[in-house]
Amino acid sequence: METIIVLILIPLVIALALLFVRRDVARGPVVFIGAAATAALSVVLAIQQGIWSGATANMLWAGATESSEIAGYVMMGIEAALAVAIFILGVKYKKALACILVAVQCPLLIWFELTKGHEIEVKNNIGIDQFSLIMVLIIGIIGTLICVYAVAYMKDFQHHLEGGPDRRWWFFFLLFIFLSAMFGIVLSNNLIYMYFFWEITTLCSFFLIGYTKTDEAVRNSFRALIMNLLGGLAFVLAIVLLGTTMDTLEIDRLIQMGVETKAQLQAGMLQDPSQYYVINAVVMLLCFAGITKAAQMPFNSWLLGAMVAPTPTSALLHSSTMVKAGVFLIVKLSPLLGVQGILSINEPGFMVMMVGGITFLLASFAAVTQSNAKRVLAYSTIANLGLIVACAGIGTAEGVWAATMLIIFHAVTKSLLFLSVGTAEHNIGSRDIEDMDGLFGRLPRLAVFMIIGIAGMFLAPFGMLVSKWAALQSFVDAGGIWVVLMIVFGSAVTLFYWGKWLGKLTAIVANRQNIQDKVHGEEWFVLTGHIVLVILISLSFPLFSGNVIVPFIKNVFAGMSDAAATALSSSEMVIMVVLVCVILVLPLLFYGRTRKRIVPLYMGGANEGDNLTFRGAMEKDVPVSLRNWYMEGVFGEKLMNRIGLISTCIIFALSFSFVAFIALNMFRYFQEGGAV
Repeated sequence: METIIVLILIPLVIALALLFVRRDVARGPVVFIGAAATAALSVVLAIQQGIWSGATANMLWAGATESSEIAGYVMMGIEAALAVAIFILGVKYKKALACILVAVQCPLLIWFELTKGHEIEVKNNIGIDQFSLIMVLIIGIIGTLICVYAVAYMKDFQHHLEGGPDRRWWFFFLLFIFLSAMFGIVLSNNLIYMYFFWEITTLCSFFLIGYTKTDEAVRNSFRALIMNLLGGLAFVLAIVLLGTTMDTLEIDRLIQMGVETKAQLQAGMLQDPSQYYVINAVVMLLCFAGITKAAQMPFNSWLLGAMVAPTPTSALLHSSTMVKAGVFLIVKLSPLLGVQGILSINEPGFMVMMVGGITFLLASFAAVTQSNAKRVLAYSTIANLGLIVACAGIGTAEGVWAATMLIIFHAVTKSLLFLSVGTAEHNIGSRDIEDMDGLFGRLPRLAVFMIIGIAGMFLAPFGMLVSKWAALQSFVDAGGIWVVLMIVFGSAVTLFYWGKWLGKLTAIVANRQNIQDKVHGEEWFVLTGHIVLVILISLSFPLFSGNVIVPFIKNVFAGMSDAAATALSSSEMVIMVVLVCVILVLPLLFYGRTRKRIVPLYMGGANEGDNLTFRGAMEKDVPVSLRNWYMEGVFGEKLMNRIGLISTCIIFALSFSFVAFIALNMFRYFQEGGAV
């Protein structure tokens, strides 16, 4: 228990210290010490709780303490203060919807906490299981590496502002508050605690996206705020409904009751169907909150708008925080999802699975049309989060296994790519893929790192492709044919946008000056750390699966065998590891042993000798250029988002209206004295 409290408090203390550290010479050491302490303590917590031995397969819950009531009042006061701050900002920038949302959800929650919520006994405010510890490691390692990277990056960023106010103290304060809040989310069992940390991440993202205070930044920050406040309102409604009807606020208790009710329903022994629909409604509201936080369609625009923020913000939001909070909650609720229920439909499962599948397909299409590297990464993130959400939506052990593996591989690889793009942008002056020709000549080490990151996202035998294979297998076994088609076509499309980028990176352009020595040492340290993590995870994922993920799944889905808890067999995973080893060893075997012959490049005309121009028609010198085909007229970004908006809104409307209709009829039925 003490380790958990310290883990949440360390980033908070570092954040407060950074408010008063305004000089670079002091800021760097404070960030490094805080990052190292946070990362080390996250590893310590994982080891203490037996993450590798499977000791936490049965959830270890930290019971409520005497100070929990005081903590509740403190959180309530902070929530009220944050709500007032948001309301004032909404008035200042004339954002009426933000004011309305915060004016509804905050008073509603405070009213509930002071009335019915005060009477509910919460036995376990904090909870730990294998999945929570996985998230702790992702936040503690990837998140802190991003903070270290930001020290050098923000020096260049501030220089490019050309005399603008230096607000880096505020930037680093928000980064560490973000980490503290994320630890709180993944370690909370009390839904009110989770909501408190949930809203802090919303406010942190608002300030980080609007960091530069340009008109575009302010506009995009409010878009993110409003969309996440919608999810926050759904979260509050779920808390109120669960507390007033079920007399509990604990997520483990909700899952336990839902699993029992689901089993009784399938066995035809459910005595009170109203309980089933109350739980369904609560789960649906919580999943809706997770969908908004995970930037699923039609809420994906807030994550795309976040690209105006400094690159460390993008990396943090996309890899280890914010969006991962959304998928974390949905994966936790996966035992209550699925495709079976009344009329063979589980309403929350149907909603989650279809929204995730649609998002994966359409975001993958939209990524094809982008040449801005950060927007490619943004759409790729949205698509992969959609795949994770869809895997959780089928509510099977295979789906949860695939979702968990996707979360792990995506966090490491996407952070590597975002940070690499940030370094490239500061050194070549562009983040456009079309400007990355000849990166091997200018920044050879960075080019290799980016190639490894891209390969890790879509090529065998790296983890993301293996996890997608597992996801497809889980959908096939669950019988979700429509989602299978979405996954097949969405996965095929990834070849286009990753292949185009990879081709640019591997192109050799003559007469390029090597500027690699201009990259800061902190950036190389962080990027190298990411490469090591990508390789280690790819090599060790069979062991990680068997000792960490499978015990968690066997606890969630009682009576599950080891073989049934994974979407891939152990032999298939071993083959993938062997292939990774071969890829790593082969370049070493042939390094320096090839007989190379330098010849002029063929350019479709007479090479002028500089490998940059050729003699074309009419005896004119033509500069060589290579450009990808982006198919804007086929998979236009606006068209994909419009289709996503319409289709997902229909899914939401059908899901919520069906639950409301059945619940209303069940209420009338019992009011009239009916019996099951």
